[in-house]
Amino acid sequence: MKRYALFFLSLLTLALPITASSQDIQKKSFVWQGQTRTYYLYTGQTMLEKPAPLIVLLHGSGRNGLSLVEKWRDLARQEGIIIVGPDAANPANWTAPIDGPEFLRNLVADIESKYSVNPSKVYLFGHSSGAFFALIMGLLNTQYYAAVAIHAGALPNGFPPLVDSAKRKIPIAFISGTNDRSVPITLVRASYDELRKRGFPVELKEIPNHDHWYYDLAPVINRSAWEFLSRQELGAGLR
Repeated sequence: MKRYALFFLSLLTLALPITASSQDIQKKSFVWQGQTRTYYLYTGQTMLEKPAPLIVLLHGSGRNGLSLVEKWRDLARQEGIIIVGPDAANPANWTAPIDGPEFLRNLVADIESKYSVNPSKVYLFGHSSGAFFALIMGLLNTQYYAAVAIHAGALPNGFPPLVDSAKRKIPIAFISGTNDRSVPITLVRASYDELRKRGFPVELKEIPNHDHWYYDLAPVINRSAWEFLSRQELGAGLR
């Protein structure tokens, strides 16, 4: 288990320039604790229909929120999902408390004030370092998020207090490649086993011969994540 901390601190995805943006993805910002924070938002036509699910997307190291929102946009359009991808304060990694949990909850509240969001269907998805952070945020906020799905992530070092103090057995899905050298499948399986032993409703999807790289397989990964998330709903009286 001690190796989780090393992977959490050292996970890096290749930092490639991201300059292209579609007109239907909005780049927005707001001031949080004296710092201007940027996020990318896609709503499609959801504001014209019934309250929509909302997925908070947490990017990998060296990337930004747009890198995930672009990859989720087509699925979000098809399924009527609002998606938001905030930038980490430091692109190299997500850290608490500057990136959450209060920052993420404030971001969700801001979107809910402007768009019709179903409060029982607010989810977290993360890739790589964003996957580790999404898992931590979900366990810290089990009565706020309906479920968590992550790609190429696992439980961090020193996880027992975090897991055992969770107020709700939040549903969690792990999606990972069998050839991932950054977050080996053995660590993902161990996380899955630990959560299942503690009574969490967890699923594990292993992608044969897939490595750490999310972007080429994003449509497959996102569809798998959404198939899991869409089945989960926060119970009445929470949040």
